[in-house]
Amino acid sequence: MRILYLYALLVLWSGAVMAQKISYTEPERDDYKSTEFEIIGRVSGNILVYKSDRGDYVVSIYDNTMALKSRVKLDFLPKKLISVDFVSYADKVFMLYQFQRKDAVYSFCATMDGNARFADAPVMVDSTRIGFYSKDNKVYSVEYSEDKNKILVYKINQDKENDNVFYTFLYDSAFKLINNSRVSLPMETKKSFLSNFNLTNEGDLIFNKLERTNNRDYIVSGNLIIKRAVVDSFENVPMQLKTQLLDEVKMKVDNNSKKVLITAFYYKQKRGNVEGLYVSKYDYAQKQLLYEKEVAFTPDLKNNAKGESSTNAAFNDYFIRKIINTSNGGFIVTAESYYTTSRSQPWNRWNYMYGPYGMYTPYYYSPYSPFYYNPWYNNYNSQDRYHYDNVAVLSMDNDGNLLWSNFVHKSQYDDGSDLYLSYMMVNIGSELRFLYNELDRRSYILTDNSVQPDGKASRKPTLRNLDKGFTWMPRYGKQISGRSVLVPCIYRNYICFAKIDF
Repeated sequence: MRILYLYALLVLWSGAVMAQKISYTEPERDDYKSTEFEIIGRVSGNILVYKSDRGDYVVSIYDNTMALKSRVKLDFLPKKLISVDFVSYADKVFMLYQFQRKDAVYSFCATMDGNARFADAPVMVDSTRIGFYSKDNKVYSVEYSEDKNKILVYKINQDKENDNVFYTFLYDSAFKLINNSRVSLPMETKKSFLSNFNLTNEGDLIFNKLERTNNRDYIVSGNLIIKRAVVDSFENVPMQLKTQLLDEVKMKVDNNSKKVLITAFYYKQKRGNVEGLYVSKYDYAQKQLLYEKEVAFTPDLKNNAKGESSTNAAFNDYFIRKIINTSNGGFIVTAESYYTTSRSQPWNRWNYMYGPYGMYTPYYYSPYSPFYYNPWYNNYNSQDRYHYDNVAVLSMDNDGNLLWSNFVHKSQYDDGSDLYLSYMMVNIGSELRFLYNELDRRSYILTDNSVQPDGKASRKPTLRNLDKGFTWMPRYGKQISGRSVLVPCIYRNYICFAKIDF
């Protein structure tokens, strides 16, 4: 009987290991390391990846084993695209793209099926005259709801008073126009900016208007701004910040409960230490502020987070990465320790608030200025050493109180580039999985850690079929189904993709 019991355990254990399966694509001749890409996802049983290289645009179509089925050239696209956004469904993909022709920027939508075929001609959304000498010509931004039943294309101009004038185009999942509007948002000071654009399942646009200090380090005031789907005006909900200073502000919409969460690290004084988490929850259906509070970090929590820092400064290098809604009305915050070291200049946290993980502000077009405002401030330097260390996982209840905390312990660094650093978080429902590279004998090995709903963390067995010829870029991966992710890899000098089935 004991032998049978042990055998059953071995079968169950081996089945769990076997469940983690990796499938790689073969290198394609024109997919160089510098090729730009966008993982579209799974459409009609196929896996689609968009690729761009020096004016050539293609969609590679893979089967479930990541074997290439076809490579479709998108010959109808202009040679110089400004940007492309994809909204994928089970059986189709909306490709929203913009380009400049002469002195105007055009926004179009094309619809393709799971084989990258286009049955109908692209549909024009809007156009904007910008002049011939603009340095940056991105005009339109795209947001879509969690259920993908609402899609918003919008642009923000500036008038003579520097107020922001929004032009919005709201569509349904058949790309039929629901509403278009023109509405103005006053910007009282040049220190004000917009961030955290979200579209609810009802089609409401929700974002933050925030104000920085003179040296751009901290947030000193802010508002939650709401534009209802078919209402041509803004609702303004002030944030009661009291005496604290906020770091980078993050927002998360809970479509099930029709609430929106705003959170950030807070400080008590300039150039002080991170003291804890600011949290605010607003019911946008009932137009009611539910709570706004500070959650101070305990000495024990700071001690677990500190790494090589002092206890008081433990969270000074952490940046909020993700917010996950939980079924009980609470939420989980993940934050990663990130900093650089350099011979030429000291580390400054606020230099990196506008990088790949930083605040997002849509591009502005102002007919009264020859320049655009580009929010993607990137201070990368080939002399920098990039450090990505521990990940904090903080679970909060429905009232914004800390339930539990844990850490995914890692220590990563690289010189001149951070392509292979940081992590990818995968939500498989029963647990959160954290994928990241560890350095082993001068080679990166992909590592898998999990955090359970009760906060218990564990390291998973080494993933099967890890080919040593592939170097993974986990933070650029995308979850394409409940238990599958697609992660880009570098093989020699080519970009490839690997699918992990958990």
